[in-house]
Order: sequence, then C-alpha cells, then structure tokens
Amino acid sequence: MTDQSTIESALSRGVVEVIGEGELRKLLARGEPLRLKMGFDPTAPDIHLGHVVGLRKLRQFQEMGHKVVLIIADWTARIGDPTGQSVTRPMLTAEQVKANAETYLVQFFKVVDKARTEVRWQSEWFADFGLSDVVGLTSRFTVAQFLAREDFSERFKNQKPIAITEFLYPLLQAYDSVMVKADVEFGGTDQRFNLLVGRDLQGMMGQRPQNCLLVPILPGTDGVRKMSKSLGNYIGVDEPPADMYGKTMSLPDEMVDTFFELLTDMPDDEVASIKATIKAGTTNPMDLKKRLAQTLVATFHSEQDAARAQAHFERTVQAGQAPADVPDMALPSMADRAQKRLSAFLAEAGLAASGADAKRLIDQRAVSLNGNLLESNITTDGLTEGVLKVGKRQFVRLVEP
Repeated sequence: MTDQSTIESALSRGVVEVIGEGELRKLLARGEPLRLKMGFDPTAPDIHLGHVVGLRKLRQFQEMGHKVVLIIADWTARIGDPTGQSVTRPMLTAEQVKANAETYLVQFFKVVDKARTEVRWQSEWFADFGLSDVVGLTSRFTVAQFLAREDFSERFKNQKPIAITEFLYPLLQAYDSVMVKADVEFGGTDQRFNLLVGRDLQGMMGQRPQNCLLVPILPGTDGVRKMSKSLGNYIGVDEPPADMYGKTMSLPDEMVDTFFELLTDMPDDEVASIKATIKAGTTNPMDLKKRLAQTLVATFHSEQDAARAQAHFERTVQAGQAPADVPDMALPSMADRAQKRLSAFLAEAGLAASGADAKRLIDQRAVSLNGNLLESNITTDGLTEGVLKVGKRQFVRLVEP
C-alpha cells in the first residue's frame, strides 16, 4: 500500500493534468504494480532538461513500486511528431534514428532506474505491420477528429500542407499503448491529443483505457519558448559541467523557482519561499542560480564537477579572467595567414558552428584576444599569441605553430 501523502505528491508536484485521476488514485492506493509508458522520438542524438521533467516523474512512480516502459519510437521518429509544427516534418532514415537512440538510452538512465525499466522498440510490432493492419487502424478514427487538433486545425485553416503520414503519427503512438498494455501514459501538455488517442484505442481494442499524466513544458534558457535543440535554448543532460553551469546561470531570474520545482527534490515549502523572495526582491537571484546550477551539475555529473564549474564561472564570467587550464591552439601557418579570415579560423577550430556563426559572434562583439575585442572579420595575420575568448565560455591560448 502507498501512503496518501506520497500519492498526493506524485499527482500534484510538476503535474498539469491527470486524465482519469479518480481511477488512478484508486489504483495507486491499492499498491499493485502499474505499467507506466513514456515514448521518446530519437530525432536528435541528445536529451535535454525539458525531457528530464517527465523522466523525474517516472522515477518517482518507480520508487512507489511501479514499472516504467520506455518506448524507443524508432518508427514514428521517421515521421516526426507534427505537434506544434507549422510545416510538414522531413523524414529520417532508419540509420539516423538508430544512432540517435543509442545515445538516448545512455542518457535515460541518468534519471530513470534501469533495473525497474522495460525498454521496448516500436519495430518489435511495426516491422511486420502490413497494409491491412494500417487500414484497420485508420478506420477507427475520422479525419474530422484529427482536424480538431489545434496544430492540424491551424494549418488546414491557413492552407498549409499536412502529410497523410502525420495523421499516422498519433495512431502509431496510440498502438504502442495497446502493445505494451499501458496503465498510465506520461507526456508533456503538448502531447494531450496523442495520449487521448491511445486511451480511446485501448478501449476500442478491449483493454482498460490508460490514464494520462501531463507534465508542464519546461521553458528554455530564454525563459519564453519551449526548451528545444532547434531553438538553441536548451541545456543538455550530457553537456560538459562548465557549459551546464553557465547556461543555468543565464536563466531569467523569474524561472529559477520553476527549475527548482521541476528538476530538483527541493521541498515544496522551500520552492514557494524562493518564489516569494524573488517576487518581493528580497534575495539576490545570482545566489539562487548558483545553487540551482550546482545542484544540476552535481546531479548529472558529480559534486566535484559542480565545484569546479562554479570556480570556472566565477573566474571567467564574474571576474572576467581566463580559466586556469586554457588549451593551446596553433595559429595558422605564416603562408596562410594573409588569406584566412578570422571567421574561417574559428569555424575550422570548432569554436563556432560555421563561418556564418563565427561572423555572427564577431558582429555581436563576442570575440576578443587578450581582452581586446575583435570587431571585424580580420585576416589571421592580425592575430598574435595570447588568450582568445569566443562567446561566454570558450577560451584557447593561441601559440605560434
């Protein structure tokens, strides 16, 4: 039997909505092991803190004695989840999906208990899914039902294309629930429609309809938009400690209590107190963000890494000094310096994603040498030995080859 306070915490903190809440409360009170489903599309090689919100909730239910079923969506990932998209998504290859999934699996278990997790791949049941199976599945729902979904409705109204494959996405995700006999499915609030399709399909196919637990969407480091790799406002769970710490410190002050609530085990009353002090302006947000950054780095790396990351931040950002352990990087050869632009050098050295990205950093006054801004895309014969800083967190020591 699970005590009532534990159930209350599981169904309230970091939860926006529970569909079938009354029934789920009864199931949890009985203490019988439930099958908790959550699916992930390996459309990119890494997961970020936005994914961690749901994973932490799964871990909480695991500690209550329940079984997590992680679905590696190797089939629907090829379609791409249309949720919130204004255009048809490009399809990925099976090879791309598999490579991404291998990284995902390592990162899942930084949060979820591997011993109490069942990992399933959609290809277990969809590899032999024939045309008759697809037709049978699609016959259970109408186009009108799917056009009622907000993103589809908006695109249809604006005469933007909707691929037939995108209608298949929620159906295939729903069929996952049938195949693993899910008791509860977890997802972000943007997944509500998909989770309800799974609940309906289970009922149509003679199973007890799954309950649905919806968690909030974590804002990104800009504090406005959903955390996303494509938007560049994410904090990855596998990022180097200094980067994780620095990105956390860049959060807007008003986001600190939300991150404490959704990503840490800080008691509810303490989270509420932090929120109140930030609103009243009676605390230094910098101190709170340092505490949050230390907690996150220690969680995904170690206490020692957290201490080093804080020292790095205080030295490089707050004091404006170079790190103690700046790596050396050779300047271009003398023959190349007059022809090679700074942007090309930064891109080739991995200090910028591309030449265009390097130009953007230069224009934003984010590149300096020995503390002096490099405000134009000079040729590299204008560079000398010394500490080159690119952006907020990248340092190299330029040396003669």
